[in-house]
Amino acid sequence: MTELERLYQNMADTLEQGVTDLEKFEEGNMSAGTRVRKNMQDVKELAQKVRLEVQEQKNSKKVIA
Repeated sequence: MTELERLYQNMADTLEQGVTDLEKFEEGNMSAGTRVRKNMQDVKELAQKVRLEVQEQKNSKKVIA
């Protein structure tokens, strides 16, 4: 598994783990809302890492004209 695939999978797993807390929050559990926000911050950080890795790979490819 490449680094990019690992990051993307980690992001997907993190999103999946937050579903239970999201459901609890929607049912009125305000503490679960804090966990949802933390989970989304983790997803945001992973998404940024994915973006940087993709950009790095794009920049490392030389265009042949």
